[in-house]
Parts: sequence; structure tokens; C-alpha cells
Amino acid sequence: MGHTVTECRERGWDGLANGELLAAAEGAGFEVLISTDKNIRYQQNLAGRQIAIVVLGKGRWRLIRPLLAEVAAAVNAARPGSYSEMDIPG
Repeated sequence: MGHTVTECRERGWDGLANGELLAAAEGAGFEVLISTDKNIRYQQNLAGRQIAIVVLGKGRWRLIRPLLAEVAAAVNAARPGSYSEMDIPG
């Protein structure tokens, strides 16, 4: 399954707080938000959200890049309103 990836800064959303970012992404029709913020589920009320959230354990590209197939699998498994975390060793 193919995916279109958009970075927050491409949309001018890089300055938004988590709640505002989730609302903006949902409003724009995004289905999944990938983040490295492990606290998002504690800081935001995720009940009733339509966007799925996949949290990566680390944000360094050199650690994530070898695991792109696994990241894609986590995105493919995501369902509206779901939350999942993916460990990134290293």
C-alpha cells in the first residue's frame, strides 16, 4: 500500500502544539500522524479522534531508515482513532 508523507513544516504546522496539530491534521483529512512524542497520549485526550497515531521510539533518521518496512506495516495496521508505539532500537 502506498503512502503520501507530508512533514508538518511543509504545511506550516511545525509551531503547533499537539492538540492543535491533531486537529489540523484531522481537518485536512490525514489518516495517520507519525510522531516521536511518547507523551502525546498522556497530554492529549485521544478519545473521539479519527486520526490514528503511530509513535516511533526514536527520531533519528539513521535509526528509522533501516526499519521503513516496519514503519509502513505499523501505518497499514493503524485504524481510525488508534494509538500504537513502535520501538526503534539504537
